[in-house]
Amino acid sequence: MAVDDVGRAYLVSAVRPLHPEEQTIAEMLQGWRNQQLSRNLRFETIDARIKQVERFIDHSNEHPWSWTVAMVDEFFGDLRSIHSLSQSSIRAYQVGLRQFCSYISNPDYGWDRVCEELFGTHPSQVFFDWNTAQHVQENESRPDKRAFTKREIQDFFDHADDQVSTIAASGRKGWLPAYRDSVMFKLAYSYGLRFNELAHLQTVDFARNPHAKEFGKFGVVNVRYGKAKKGSPPKRRGVLTVFDWTPEVITDWLANGHAHMDDGIDLFPSERGNLVSETTLIRRFRRYCDDLDLSPGLDLHSFRRSYATHLLEDGWDAMFVQHQMGHEHASTTAIYSCVSSDYRTRTLRNALDATLNAALSPTEKGGAS
Repeated sequence: MAVDDVGRAYLVSAVRPLHPEEQTIAEMLQGWRNQQLSRNLRFETIDARIKQVERFIDHSNEHPWSWTVAMVDEFFGDLRSIHSLSQSSIRAYQVGLRQFCSYISNPDYGWDRVCEELFGTHPSQVFFDWNTAQHVQENESRPDKRAFTKREIQDFFDHADDQVSTIAASGRKGWLPAYRDSVMFKLAYSYGLRFNELAHLQTVDFARNPHAKEFGKFGVVNVRYGKAKKGSPPKRRGVLTVFDWTPEVITDWLANGHAHMDDGIDLFPSERGNLVSETTLIRRFRRYCDDLDLSPGLDLHSFRRSYATHLLEDGWDAMFVQHQMGHEHASTTAIYSCVSSDYRTRTLRNALDATLNAALSPTEKGGAS
């Protein structure tokens, strides 16, 4: 048995597999990997889906050509009730497994003929609309997720700075990673960045903004690893600097932190020279939140939520904020913004006052004439 470059299976009649079940599964996964590579999917996405299939095989203790819908129900019942996977994670599993079943049951790829000859049966699709979750809502973030208040984010940044000073004063190792993470937190907020966008920043990604010369050479950051659309490369965008303290943070890090950590161009290297992992940053973020007794609804993405929220509350144009965030639609930006009740009340008051003034102005002009 063999698989060609596009994932089609065929039997080599002169060779009989020693362990046909294990070899067939391995060839199925390799063929499916090839098929996903041809769709331009990310390597991380493909690897995650391969692991999902392997987990389902381990749980069901059955080969893919023997799967049933009852096994599907049992597997996801276990993931929900015992492992407490989120709704989005459940659907990600179902999407991956459904696509795998579509691949092995598609006669164009030949697995039906291979399984018939080797095992006397054939694979079939067992994931349907009626036994899988549907993606019907654009925003599926947990309801407890929110932005920082301005007081909370200032306390968080102050605490992060204090930790760097405390570690350095004690003579213990670790002040440099703590300093790096503190700057990462601040830039995530300064530019409204996702983690992947933040982690891939390089020293050459900053440029001057001729319309905001006060920011010097840090007037704009060129984000090269923005969120990609399916089957497409990362989306690039330029994000303008809006906070006057941001250039100072970057300048200080390059002079007093980055220079002691790495001689490359990656802005935030790890101690081993590669990029900082999300797990590392989350671990420190969570510890600081616990130190300050902050809400568990805050996470790394809250810096991005806070960026949109605080700009809108401070009166920045909604279209400008949308472009800064890299959103195609204003409705997506609205999901991120968590404006306070004071802001909504102030906006309503301003709108009512403007309406009232507009209604009275013709009368006043007529009286004056």
